[in-house]
Amino acid sequence: MTIIKNGWAALTSLLVIAYGAEAATSKDKGHPNLTITQADFKTIRNNINQTSLAKTALSQLQAKVDATIEQPMVVPMPADAGGGFTHEQHKRNYQSLYDAALTFNLTGDTQYFEFTRAMLLEYADLYPKLGLHPKPKEQSPGKLFWQSLNEAVWLVYSIQAYDMVAASLSADDKSKIELQLLRPMANFLSHGQPNTFNKIHNHGTWAAAAVGMTGYVLGDEVLVKQALYGLSMDGSAGFLKQVEHLFSPDGYYAEGPYYQRYALMPFVLFAKAIDVNEPDRHIFEFDDGALLKAIRTTVHLSYNGLFFGINDAIKDKGINTIELVHGVAIAYQVTGDNSLLSVAREQGQTLLTGYGFAVADALEKGLEKPFKFTSMQLRDGDQGDQGALAIFRSGFEAGHQALVMKNTSQGLGHGHFDKLHWLYFDNGEEIISDYGAARFLNIEAKYGGHYLPENNKWAKQTIAHNTLVVDEISHFDGNWRQAQKSAPSILFFDATEKIKITSASVADAYSDVKFNRTMAMVSHESLEYPLILDLLKVSSSKEHQYDLPLHYQGQLISHNYDFNANAKQLVPLGNKNGYQYLWNKGSGKFNNELGKMTWLHNGRFYTYSTLGGPDQTLFFTQLGANDPYFNLTSQNALVHRVKKAKDHAFVAVLEQHGEYNGQAEYTVKANPSVKALSHTLINGIDLVSVELIDGKKIKLLLSQKGTRSSKHSLELDNKTIDWVGHYVLLEE
Repeated sequence: MTIIKNGWAALTSLLVIAYGAEAATSKDKGHPNLTITQADFKTIRNNINQTSLAKTALSQLQAKVDATIEQPMVVPMPADAGGGFTHEQHKRNYQSLYDAALTFNLTGDTQYFEFTRAMLLEYADLYPKLGLHPKPKEQSPGKLFWQSLNEAVWLVYSIQAYDMVAASLSADDKSKIELQLLRPMANFLSHGQPNTFNKIHNHGTWAAAAVGMTGYVLGDEVLVKQALYGLSMDGSAGFLKQVEHLFSPDGYYAEGPYYQRYALMPFVLFAKAIDVNEPDRHIFEFDDGALLKAIRTTVHLSYNGLFFGINDAIKDKGINTIELVHGVAIAYQVTGDNSLLSVAREQGQTLLTGYGFAVADALEKGLEKPFKFTSMQLRDGDQGDQGALAIFRSGFEAGHQALVMKNTSQGLGHGHFDKLHWLYFDNGEEIISDYGAARFLNIEAKYGGHYLPENNKWAKQTIAHNTLVVDEISHFDGNWRQAQKSAPSILFFDATEKIKITSASVADAYSDVKFNRTMAMVSHESLEYPLILDLLKVSSSKEHQYDLPLHYQGQLISHNYDFNANAKQLVPLGNKNGYQYLWNKGSGKFNNELGKMTWLHNGRFYTYSTLGGPDQTLFFTQLGANDPYFNLTSQNALVHRVKKAKDHAFVAVLEQHGEYNGQAEYTVKANPSVKALSHTLINGIDLVSVELIDGKKIKLLLSQKGTRSSKHSLELDNKTIDWVGHYVLLEE
């Protein structure tokens, strides 16, 4: 590639020479014709007064744009990193470009066109002056932004805005905008950063979408092919390869729900542009309908409107994020699945695009059906062989119970060291929790809005999760690249009306320790809510310290441990790998074999019953030690410790029960129904038995060997129990 050192005027001349004076500007085959078409706008304009959702959305959009254009236009020289003024201003500008161009097409009011034109020309003047950003991020720096990822997002929005006004621009304006802004930016994102552009990663997807959408608008087949097939155009990289490799066969994205919704935006917008411009590609059928699966899966990866907070998740993100609003609307237009309309209703946003208007019109006509959240296993990895995320639900209505077991791969650099970790949701709330990311997103006053140092030192560490920690060391010794090489082995998954159960194992998180975890959601006629059974078995040839934390949300009510409180002076539970952030508020010993702890959250009681012995200790901890800048939120955890053992089985039951109503001043069923819990190993078969206060028993027989078709037989209480598969549930 020729390096131009003497100004961008020379580059403009080269582009004219390379493409020809006419080809350097768009081959006008009719604009707009990208994610929104001329036909879309015609339909919306002709019917908007009969569709109140769209009419209200237009009124709100127009008011928003009117407020923007009343202010001075600010297109600053880049200076600040993420969260800083110039960074945020350029983000606001691409949204303003899109909004103003959209409003122009819907109203015909030329003031919105003039605003869009003026801002595009301002950027056409600015962009040739830019070198790399003055505060570049370590990977893939941008020009307008500290990283090229943001640059690609800017172009994805702005090329749509340009497409919506191109038909009204003069030839000179089009030439300037395309030659000084759009083509150079597309070139910078592709040939200028080939490693990022060809990467099978969401950064590469954003870049491919930006370049490909620009190619469609400019009528440049080379840009389109590079976006679809990679810079070499041989299919070894590019958008199609990203679709094949970034989602599992079940539509799960390795970095977790938070990043799945973010990565979804370039996928669905570029796919929509492909479908408009090349319908014969049948892009939404490509790779067994991978994109449509991904959209539905993203919805399933939520509870009460918020995404499961695993990996580097900002936990206030949910299904109403703009990425999924676009995704659900596009999926509805493609499939006509009326259950997606109930998701759109909950999202509460109306897009003034063709697909957005189709949703609004269908909602007005009352076509929506419930979106049924169901129990499922979502395989991880492009071949579906990198573990899985298990989701168990009791019902699908608001306030239902959901158990999530994270038996997935590492999740790349945004992943956490938490194999066989679990979360639990009930009554609309997260009960057994995950910290998510240690970050205050876009709050510049708090570490510039970046990930806090505690994200690596606490949030990613294994002790921050509800899974096994050996010798106070995180899984894979905190090395994500090493962790990425392996994934849990899924033994089985099953979901019936009575029991929903899964089992998985990890052999290499520690050099000489193997552990297996089986979790089940069990329904019983004596119980209002399902029980959560947990059996974690660990084995080693050497003695180790085993810790099993339980991070819970709520106010401690009672426990039966022989407890010693550290009431006058607190010390951290440990000094590294996240332990340094946990205050040791006191410890307890088991008074008997079954330890119980009850807490209250959002008007409901929860009791955690766990087997133990005199050689084991329960630590009551609170997050906040060694945190002089108060970067961490205050949360509680119980840490069950076995000081020295080779083999051990952690056995526990979580029960939700009763109600506390402060307003009406009554309490119902504050005591649990679980009376006793036991675990025995009989001829290689695990028997977990739960006795309820009414005398009834729930027994789970579990075999770690064989397959779903293996036959088993066991003598139990003078009876012969025969079953096929890994488990059988007995009720007495």
